[in-house]
Parts: sequence; C-alpha cells; structure tokens
Amino acid sequence: MKIGLKMLSVLFILSVLVLPNRISEMTPSAFGYFPLEALLLGLILLVRGSMGLIFRGLISWLITAVIILKFADMGTYQAFDRPFNPVLDTHFWADGMNFLSGTLGQMSAYLVVLVLVGLILGIIFLVYAALGSIQALLIARPKGSSAGLLAGLVVWGGLAIGGWPGASTPFYNLLTLHVRSTLSSMADLDTFNKVVDSDPYVNVPNDALFEKLKGKDVLVLFVESYGRTVLDKPDYAAHIRPLLAQSTTQLAAHNILVRSAYLTSPTYGGISWLAHGTLLSGLWINSQTRYDRLVMSKRQALNRLFQRAGWRTVTLQPAHTMAWPQGAYFGYDQIYAASDLGYRGETFNWITMPDQYTLSALQVRERKAEPRPPVMAEIALISSHAPWTPLPQLIEWNQVGDGSIFSQQARIGDTPEVVWQNTEQIKAQYRKSIEYSLATIVSYALTYADDNLVMLVLGDHQPMPFVTGESESHEVLVHLISRDPGVMAAVQSWNWTVGMLPANDAPVWGMDTLRDRFIAAFSRE
Repeated sequence: MKIGLKMLSVLFILSVLVLPNRISEMTPSAFGYFPLEALLLGLILLVRGSMGLIFRGLISWLITAVIILKFADMGTYQAFDRPFNPVLDTHFWADGMNFLSGTLGQMSAYLVVLVLVGLILGIIFLVYAALGSIQALLIARPKGSSAGLLAGLVVWGGLAIGGWPGASTPFYNLLTLHVRSTLSSMADLDTFNKVVDSDPYVNVPNDALFEKLKGKDVLVLFVESYGRTVLDKPDYAAHIRPLLAQSTTQLAAHNILVRSAYLTSPTYGGISWLAHGTLLSGLWINSQTRYDRLVMSKRQALNRLFQRAGWRTVTLQPAHTMAWPQGAYFGYDQIYAASDLGYRGETFNWITMPDQYTLSALQVRERKAEPRPPVMAEIALISSHAPWTPLPQLIEWNQVGDGSIFSQQARIGDTPEVVWQNTEQIKAQYRKSIEYSLATIVSYALTYADDNLVMLVLGDHQPMPFVTGESESHEVLVHLISRDPGVMAAVQSWNWTVGMLPANDAPVWGMDTLRDRFIAAFSRE
C-alpha cells in the first residue's frame, strides 16, 4: 500500500510538471515528456533534516503557484487567446468579486472566496504530502537514488543534445515566460505613461476640426464580437459573405455608399472597452492597466474633439447596468446606460435589449427632425454577445415603441444550458447573432439615412477562441457608410474596398491608427 501511494505521488508530481497551460493542448502526447525539473527535484529531496523540510515546504509553495498559474492560463487562453499576466489581469479579482456579489449576494461571494482559499491550501498540503512520500522513497536508498538521478541527468543531457523534444524543461519555461511577460508589461506601462498625456490635435482650432462633416450626425457603432472569423471560417463565410454582398446591393439601390476594410483589435474574445478606448483615444489600449491610466490622462478622445467642434456627444451603452465613472473622461454630453434607454421589454438573457431597440432609442432621443446641433454618438450593439440565445428578430421600425413587443421574442428559443452543450450549436447561434446585427444596421441606414448621416461600423474584437478555433488573428471588420459622395472622396486615399464585403487584401490597420486618420481626412489642414 505504501509503495503504491509513493508511486502515485511520483506520477502526480510528474503530471504537474508537464501539465500544459492550454486546454487545446491537453492530449495524451502532452504528458510524454522527460522533464529536467523532475531529476533536479529528486536531488533536492535527498537533503535530510531541517534543511530538507525547508526545501520541501518552499517547493510545495512554488509548485502550487505554478498549478494555479497554469489554470489561470487555461482560462485566459479560452477567453482572450493569451496567457495570464499578473500585471495586466489583476482587475479580474475585483471583477470576479463584483460578479459573484451581484449574482449570489455578498455573503455567498465571501463563502466562494473562502472555498477557493481552502482549495489553494488543500493543493499546498497535497503537494507537500506527495513530496514527502517521494522524499521517503528516495532517502530509503540514498546511494541508489543519487546514482539513478545522476544517471538520469546524463541521459537527459544526451537526449537534449540529440534534439529529442521530449527532453524538456516545462516548469522552467513556464516560469520564465511569465517573469519575462511581467517585466515586459511593467516596462510597457512606463513607456505608455510617457505618451498618454500628449495629443497632436490638442491645439488644432475648433472650427478646423471635422470641417468636412459640419452639420452631419456621426455614429460610431461597435458590433460585439464582429471578427474577421466570419469571413475566414467556411461555416460562417457561407452565410455572412452573401449577406454582406446583398447588403451592398440594397444600400446602393438607395444611393448609400460604403467602404470596408479591417482593423486589428487590441483585445480578443472580450474586454470590449479596451477596443473602445483604443479607437477613441488613438492609443494602443491592450490592458486594463493602460485603460485605467488613459481615463486619468489629458489625452482628448475622439468624442471630446467632436464636442469641441460643436457636436453634441452622446453614448448608448445598453450593457451598462452599474455606475461608469470612467465615462467622464471621454467627453459625453449624455451617457445613456441601460436604465436610461426606456426599454420595457424582457431581456435576452445577459443582453439587456436588442440592437434594433438601441438604434431606435437613438433615433427618438437624439436624431429628431427639430432644429438641433449635429450628434456624434458612440453606440455599443450587444445582441451578438454570448450566450447568443434567444436571438431577436428584426421588425418594422415604427413598431418598436418602448420595446415591449420584443418580450415574446425573448421567450422563444433554447436556453443557454441547452445551446452550450453543443459546440456546433454555439457556433450557429453566434453566426445568426452577427447576421441579425448586420441586418439591423443596414435596415437602420435604409430607413433613416440622409445626406447628413455618417456611420462608422466596426467590430470590437474576435469572438472567444472556442468559436474562432486556434486563430491568432485579432482582426475585425470596419465599414464607413454615407450617402454623401464627399465623405467617400475624403477617404479615397485609404483604399478601402467598395461595398460591405472587404477584399481579402483590403488594408489592415491597427485600431489605434483610425482616430488620427479620421481626424486628418475630415478636418481642415
């Protein structure tokens, strides 16, 4: 029995050392490695007495930290297609606590935290006990163990020199990756701090800003999870490409012009506000830390520049159900959170209201025919946000009203519990949600566009990795829509594709570059 427990301890520690930090790499072959760390650990455990206990305790804490780090990596890879970064992701603890408090209540949230703390302590104890079993096994025959471990080092060295990939150092590699990433992030923030307060447009005369757009309403519409994957993945492309081509034809029939291209988003799978901050500030906001620094800076967001030039600036954020103190930075005359939009229909699970209602609310509240200043609006369209069920359907705009009509739609369709049991069904629902959002935008343009409407439509980021597959692309689609030929003439040098369907070789810009290009194109030199 004791020998069996000791062998289980050996297998447990070996498994921890070679355990991948990505779920997609969790295959039998991932455990077929010969880690150098296992041999070095064995030699350390041969140390006896109080020093041996100290080493065993320190190693237990280190191995536990790596276990937690690997599981954190698994989560961030699944959500954002990148490893966990202690500098950039510290906000997740507070966000998680807020989420738990909001869904379970504060006492239950604290209970969950206590359970997690207990789990961590349990892992430490398990690792410590496993190392004790291995230590007892080795010390029982110290000479034989020493000889065997040293021989193993020689074999490992020979295999490594011979180029066998199984002779690896996974534990060291993981720690090195995260240490370098942490140090790089700290240096990056130092660099960011040196540029965030500077702005090349801060001294441009107000009457020169956006001179070519005077009198026009400018809408910046972020479409949730509208990534390039909808054109690159055959299952999505078979539906989305024809839809975009058809939309081009419909818009052209009403003399509405479109140009399209691609942008590289600073985020992937979530954290949409990083994309919003990037586009509006003209800086690369790829972390919460950068975002937090941005909203404390003197950098003037695109909204504030429009405000200086005489536009009324508003934002519609139907996903915001709590206070948003960062909104003051951007320079809005009016912030419409979910509770400010007057929606009286039922929610679509996490989605507070359909995209059509959001655009209808904009039309009713800000685009009335009465004399008014031009409006610059930043709008978040969230119907294509997970869980993608139930999905709304487009109705006649004059029937939208207070949104009560959507309640029946919100009761139709499978629950998330049903949809999320099948990957193919999840993907189908995602694709249908993008179709709905695109159809809503095109319908809005066909219904309400005039010579004084300009729409910049873009995705905030690619959907989650399990929807896109193992894609490294952070690219999203972007469309410029207007009835005024002068608007398209101003951006002719951009070389964007004519129509809603960008060519495969259409320009790909960093999302942070569009702000300055947009200002330059439509302002007086």
